[in-house]
Amino acid sequence: MPRRLWFRIGLVVVVTLASLGFLYPPKKRINLGLDLQGGIHLVLGVDTDKTLAAQTERAAEDFKAALDRRGVPVRRAAVERPGTVAVELASPQSWNDALTVAAEFQNFEVRNQDQATGRFTLSMRPRLMTQMQEDTVTQVLERLRNRVDKFGVAEPTITRQGSDRVLIQLPGIQDIDRAKAIIGQTGLLEFKLVIRFLNEPVDVAQLQRELPADQEILPRRVVDRATKTERLVPYAVVQRRPLLTGAGLASASVTTDPNSPGAWQVTATFNASGAQRFAEITEQNVGRNLAIVLDGVINSAPVIRERIPGGSAVITGQFTAEEARDLKIVLSEGALPASVKILEERTVGPSLGADSVRRGMIAILGSAAAVVVFMLLYYRLSGLIADVALILNLLILLATMAALGATLTLPGIAGIALTIGMAVDTNILIFERIREEMRVGKTVRSAIDAGFTRALRTIIDTHLTVIVTALILYNFGTGPVKGFAVTLLAGLTASLFTAYFFTRLLFDLVYLGRRRLETISI
Repeated sequence: MPRRLWFRIGLVVVVTLASLGFLYPPKKRINLGLDLQGGIHLVLGVDTDKTLAAQTERAAEDFKAALDRRGVPVRRAAVERPGTVAVELASPQSWNDALTVAAEFQNFEVRNQDQATGRFTLSMRPRLMTQMQEDTVTQVLERLRNRVDKFGVAEPTITRQGSDRVLIQLPGIQDIDRAKAIIGQTGLLEFKLVIRFLNEPVDVAQLQRELPADQEILPRRVVDRATKTERLVPYAVVQRRPLLTGAGLASASVTTDPNSPGAWQVTATFNASGAQRFAEITEQNVGRNLAIVLDGVINSAPVIRERIPGGSAVITGQFTAEEARDLKIVLSEGALPASVKILEERTVGPSLGADSVRRGMIAILGSAAAVVVFMLLYYRLSGLIADVALILNLLILLATMAALGATLTLPGIAGIALTIGMAVDTNILIFERIREEMRVGKTVRSAIDAGFTRALRTIIDTHLTVIVTALILYNFGTGPVKGFAVTLLAGLTASLFTAYFFTRLLFDLVYLGRRRLETISI
């Protein structure tokens, strides 16, 4: 037996065994997409305007402080709109000094100047504004990925959609509400000094107008014992600017609440710089209440009894074990730099996904059966060889997807059905070429050699064309389109292998080993 034939036998055996290894056990190897096993599809809108407004507010405060240090009296320096600070000097005589200070803020430019009234605006440079919004969405995307990874979802899809939207697909998720809570929670942890508590019902809007600009009213979450529902009630007036945020957290852990049997709590531990700052805050504010604020809601506001050097804070709230673990995930992965809102939500039930799988399998098996019968009737023994090669083709296709960790979607099933047709088409090209060679009087061996050699160029050309198309679909598509592209690429690769190595191997074993053979079943 020629060495080349042994090489083909060894290669086919190795590929077949490797494919079986990648596919066993099948339930743990093939990841099903959202449309096949059910799950949730979300489109989130990222509120970049709030982040921009917060940056502008900080710039307004910094500019006012810079004017104070320079001795320039200022009547007002406040946010006019996100990206713009409106400035009004107390005395127009300080105009030149104010512009000198403004020149130090290189990310802003002076506009709408009116020296007579001492008014002008600081506008953030457009390029910086656009970059800030881009960075905000990118950071949201990365932190959402980290949260979902900790949540334990197999093969999630988290991609950017447009300028300020994020697409999330979580296949196989069971607890939809829990997933939405983890994804949608901003997770902004802040520590703010309490000015006073609101012990009686108040008109929040009226009171907020009466408060200084550096103070705000924050609510607390309470449970209605009658209905057992949660609601937010005004709780305290606090300083608007936090003394410390969750940006200095090193870790978060879950423990039982010693003061509430059956409840759980989350302990937030700061890094070195955060712990030092926390110690300074507690030392400077002994006897005052420090509000622990999570996403704009006061969690608790304990009295500072003494300096706390340990650098840790406890967040309580009658949490269940699952709620505490989810809060730990949110805090550990960091707060989202901007709030997100669910703009679109679609839920695919497991039963609908199972029905899609059933229909997809019927389509694949039906198309495969039709192809197998046609090949047997039209090409006889050679058709049987093509059918055996088709089985190996499907095996390699699924094994490739399993090895790459690809997700099988409903369009992916369509890709498998398309691959069946293309795999058989490849063999048809070879068989028809062999027929042509035999019509001109060539021997069986020469016809087979010429058929495979001359058809190979056409096969490679057609496959490369489709491969380029599939790569474009994968690069620019999302979700189901990518699933189709992955399946198509895997199928094309398998088709090339089975046509050139496996089908040729079977032809060599069946026909070329027989001497004085004048015709073949084709």
